[in-house]
Amino acid sequence: MTQATLQFIEDHLNDDVFSLSLLAPKFPEVNMQLAIRQIQGKQKTKDKIPCFYACKTLLYSAKLSLEQSSSEITAKHKSIRCEGNIMIDLTGGFGVDSFFFSYRFEKLIYVEHQKKLCDLAEHNFKALGRENIEVINDIAENFLENSIKVDWIYLDPARRSKTGKKVMLLSDCEPNVAELHDLLLSKAENIMIKLSPMIDIAHLQRELPGIYEIQIIAVENECKEVVAILKRQTESTIFIRTTNYTNSGKVEQFDFEQNEEQIAQVNYTKQAQNYLYEPNAAIMKSGAFKLVSNRYKLDKLHINSHLYTSNELIRNFPGKTFTVEKEYDFSKESLKALQKEIQKVNLAIRNFPMSVNDLRKKLKLQEGGEKQLFATTLSDNKKVLLLCSRIKS
Repeated sequence: MTQATLQFIEDHLNDDVFSLSLLAPKFPEVNMQLAIRQIQGKQKTKDKIPCFYACKTLLYSAKLSLEQSSSEITAKHKSIRCEGNIMIDLTGGFGVDSFFFSYRFEKLIYVEHQKKLCDLAEHNFKALGRENIEVINDIAENFLENSIKVDWIYLDPARRSKTGKKVMLLSDCEPNVAELHDLLLSKAENIMIKLSPMIDIAHLQRELPGIYEIQIIAVENECKEVVAILKRQTESTIFIRTTNYTNSGKVEQFDFEQNEEQIAQVNYTKQAQNYLYEPNAAIMKSGAFKLVSNRYKLDKLHINSHLYTSNELIRNFPGKTFTVEKEYDFSKESLKALQKEIQKVNLAIRNFPMSVNDLRKKLKLQEGGEKQLFATTLSDNKKVLLLCSRIKS
């Protein structure tokens, strides 16, 4: 890449690429096709993978898709959980996970079936200063058959069919990790598999014997990844780690053994108290609905309402915390009082027999403002509206 092209990229990082393509005649010394490809790639990685964005000599493919790629936050998170001599990344892709794993192993073997991606990865790993990554162009199944035994194997199976349709079942992903299960465990002591944040955890456990840990990773309260770790020798119960990286820099961690949730005792309540709590997305995905109540000594509104309450403020709760200002029932008088109190509110439905849109029409309230209104059900099956204010942590 020439200095002129590099400078053009730096000068136009935030510009519209279509408009830039029209400038080609004015910049004959610039490889405009390459420059636009680089600018597009950098715009996609700026927030998701900042360390890749910062590397000026990193190259991007013409049709770079980062939809399934790990972000810098989630890739770092996964890498902290493992270390050893050799790791194989069987689904190399753009190389984000391989890059971060390479700091934890003496050698990282990157395997990818697309030749163009392999060439790109080989250049980029060197540009990023990673000399301990070996790039191999092969199909995952073929490479695995002839592989040496290693400490860890990592896979991020493609979650789109050949027609481009999103798939959720393990058996529909490529490679099919359920079919490769025994072969994988014959080649490594530990297997790490990144899965869709939408995957059903009970289905996952049925399909993949040998799971000893499940990680659920959320970023800014959005579930991004479910990660299964398999071992040859497993415990009788599965350890679940939930993590939420907040936009304030705080990390919310809630870990448990699966049987803890099964035996946890819960106190249900017919009335919201002074404070209301909503667990973060990672905890909600984990299904630890009773254990949250148990650990933080909170009352639960209803078995299916997944909202919790207390008279005393519980600090550092892993999720959102609110002050309960008023409780309204659905009598005409109560709804009139609510409409006099507020004209604009953020409305949320939790275990309630109406949609947000239908309830908003009924209440005649606009969206927005500082207040939060929860429509939910109490333990005696009473339907209520809880007007709350968010407590910022």
